[in-house]
Amino acid sequence: QVQLVESGGGLVQAGGSLRLSCTASKSISGVNYNQWYRQAPGKQRELVATITSGGITDYKDSLKGRFTISRDNAGNTVYLQMNSLKPEDTAVYVCNAHTFIGYDCWGQGTQVTVSS
Repeated sequence: QVQLVESGGGLVQAGGSLRLSCTASKSISGVNYNQWYRQAPGKQRELVATITSGGITDYKDSLKGRFTISRDNAGNTVYLQMNSLKPEDTAVYVCNAHTFIGYDCWGQGTQVTVSS
């Protein structure tokens, strides 16, 4: 079974940057899109960013211009570059891979804490 493993989270001061990585334990065939979600304490999980197999990206409106999703050439690692971080960005960030046949693979998440 394929596993996704996130890394790159941590504690950063407001205004700082972090780069999250999401690596698959083995190649996933037929990935339609990859996504990053986040869930803050006491809040619902929200979609942060999406990248399709064709490289088209989309973002939560309030994060446009600060967050960038990308993928390596092999397609096994997806990144989330987060700049100008704010305390309200504090959350557990989780990655997802969704295939054309409807299979979803999730990571365990990585904690991002932004101090003011």
